[in-house]
Amino acid sequence: MTLIQAIIISIVEGLTEFLPISSTGHMILTQKVLGIESTDFVKLFTVSIQLGAIISVVVLYWKKFISPINVQPNPEAKTLWKKSEHIFGFYYKLFVAFIPAVFFGLLLKKQIDAMLESALVVAISLVIGGIFLLFVDKWFMKTAEDQEISYGKAFKIGLFQVISMIPGVSRSAATIIGGISQKLTRKNAAEFSFFLAVPTMFAATAKELLDTYSSINASNIYLLVIGNVVSFIVAMIAIKAFIEFLSKYGFKAFGWYRIVIGLIFLILISNGLIQ
Repeated sequence: MTLIQAIIISIVEGLTEFLPISSTGHMILTQKVLGIESTDFVKLFTVSIQLGAIISVVVLYWKKFISPINVQPNPEAKTLWKKSEHIFGFYYKLFVAFIPAVFFGLLLKKQIDAMLESALVVAISLVIGGIFLLFVDKWFMKTAEDQEISYGKAFKIGLFQVISMIPGVSRSAATIIGGISQKLTRKNAAEFSFFLAVPTMFAATAKELLDTYSSINASNIYLLVIGNVVSFIVAMIAIKAFIEFLSKYGFKAFGWYRIVIGLIFLILISNGLIQ
């Protein structure tokens, strides 16, 4: 992998990580177009640069992440759990939503890794997911409310996240749709999706590092550093634009985009131009 290839993939990651169009799918297809061989380091790179995008969420929403530090215990709480929940409820709910990804991620790791090699799986997932996004606003938004997320709703959103383990589905799309299916507004669902990305992608990066750290050496470690910096900067811009666009226009434009990109790659694959 060259420096230019690393920067291109990092830009793609930063732009797509929090959009409902599948960052993993786009990075896989970008690799195919650029002719990048799927080595252990390339697999590590595509996972680890998501850390830069995740840090952008923490920076943009830092008040949300540090707010428990300034919360005083509820004087009316009669149990230790109630007192701690009043302060750390935000983190507890993220943990509950994170549990399904841990369980199924470890259980299905071999199958997930195999699918990550397939441009066909990505292309099909993009098309199917795109068709779904064309109608999701009509299906769910009539019942949307601006409300707090319960533990039950957090867990259900976490189950939606499991679907995104299929390359091309989009973690962002799955969790946002999971949120609005629980009667959250688009904005609240999108923000909880961003928050949930932090533990999810941090864990994925840590696991990939443990599995393939031997592929890092003095000649390629700078690519990881540059990749994370680029994905961080691009994701900062993309998140702000996405929240505003989603609140105003919904999912339909993303649905059409997914369908067009998916069909283009299906044609390229069927003609043997991409393996």
